[in-house]
Amino acid sequence: MTEVFSSLAYGFSVALTPTNLMWATVGSIIGTLIGVLPGIGPVSGIAILIPVTYGMNPASAMILLTAMYYGTMYGGSTTSILVNVPGEASSVVTTLDGYQMARQGRAGPALAIAAIGSFLAGTFSIVGLMLFAVPIISLALRFGPAEYFGLMLLGLSSVTSLAGKSLVKALLSMILGLVVSTIGVDLSTGIARYTFGIPQLLDGVGFLVVAIGLFAISEVLLAVEEIATAKREAIPVGRVWLAWKDFAASWWAMIRGTVIGFYIGVLPAAGATIASFMAYDVEKRLAKDPSRFGKGDIRGVAAPESANNAAAVGNMVPLLTLGLPGSSTTAIMLGALMMLGIQPGPLMYQKNPDVFWGLIASMYLGNAMLLILNLPLVGLWVKILAIPERILYPLILGVSVIGVYGVSGSLTDLLLACGFGLLGYYMRSHDYPVAPAVLGVVLGGLMEQSLRQALVLSDGSFWILVQRPISLVLLILSAVSLASPYLIAAFRKFQGEPAF
Repeated sequence: MTEVFSSLAYGFSVALTPTNLMWATVGSIIGTLIGVLPGIGPVSGIAILIPVTYGMNPASAMILLTAMYYGTMYGGSTTSILVNVPGEASSVVTTLDGYQMARQGRAGPALAIAAIGSFLAGTFSIVGLMLFAVPIISLALRFGPAEYFGLMLLGLSSVTSLAGKSLVKALLSMILGLVVSTIGVDLSTGIARYTFGIPQLLDGVGFLVVAIGLFAISEVLLAVEEIATAKREAIPVGRVWLAWKDFAASWWAMIRGTVIGFYIGVLPAAGATIASFMAYDVEKRLAKDPSRFGKGDIRGVAAPESANNAAAVGNMVPLLTLGLPGSSTTAIMLGALMMLGIQPGPLMYQKNPDVFWGLIASMYLGNAMLLILNLPLVGLWVKILAIPERILYPLILGVSVIGVYGVSGSLTDLLLACGFGLLGYYMRSHDYPVAPAVLGVVLGGLMEQSLRQALVLSDGSFWILVQRPISLVLLILSAVSLASPYLIAAFRKFQGEPAF
């Protein structure tokens, strides 16, 4: 323990140099802006910044890239809360309660708890990175394709928390997402699936296209309809600052979100999206009154925002300790490290202690910088709601179009986004939740890939899914999770209480 603290002190001596402080600040600001803009995300942002790192000191370069990485985690919640446009996949869950809070005049507290939850989760997760990385990664290494399939299935089981009024409609929405995830070239056989002869669909349908359509464009269409029929109520700006009771109500949600996010982030290929959905699912199941979720419960913002920031730190564990990327973002960071002549892995903290410990120390500083940057901006962001609707909704459409077209430069993606917008409008008008569809799109491809790899290892036998203890436990948890609404209803009926 003494060695850890002495090494951390050395890391702070590296991170607190004026040059590295400057790069941490620059990365935090750029990351926040990238997180606010839908479509760019941490992967594209880091890829754009890599040329800037040529010739830089390796410690400074990694401090810049890492600050930008978790800066996007902070910024991604802003548009999710204010205008129902998720900045990235892990911010989809934040829209469920965050946007409802904004419509109730509580956008300020929602943004504030997102920033505070991100700070606490990031800070606690960095402590976990220092103290528990080795034992946690040893458990993560026991995960094979069968275990990852079970984990993805458990992630899909969180659909019960996103169901709204009807679990059947939520399952249909999720199945739609799974179908969309199969579009494109099958990596195992090379056969094009459901492309209908359209070359632009060979790469599949991106998450952003689906999310922008189902959330942003459908929101604009619903708003236009409500304005035309005089059903639309003006969104009050409300109070800006967070009340103590809101913070107290969110405390345990942030702690649980941090634990879930950090461990899920350590698992390669799992990522912040699964972590945020699972954290939301856990909070709703633990709540005394689950019906408040989806209607503006602040815990529905605190838990997923804490989870996705904790997962971002967790992604760094396999990168720094084993030299294995835990996500698409850390895969690009791995390339950047190797380009700078640094080989991440078990010996990195001995051969390059300035990079290893300087990076960890800079994460503490970056979290503090991001909190200082984001809390004063809450009042500014909330003023977006005061923009007249005739200006605000065209702006939302403009940002959405730029986000979709800027990523791929494809007119097909724009048309698909419009199509998903019309579909989202129909779904929301008929009480079909749209979040399960996005969940299916995000997890469908990963789940299929894991299942196929497991079947290859077992010569086509599905028994591998139940023969491995961790996989079996995850499958059982998935079944219990999916059946839980009916089990709870039966228990309440037995107790003589109303079922729902």
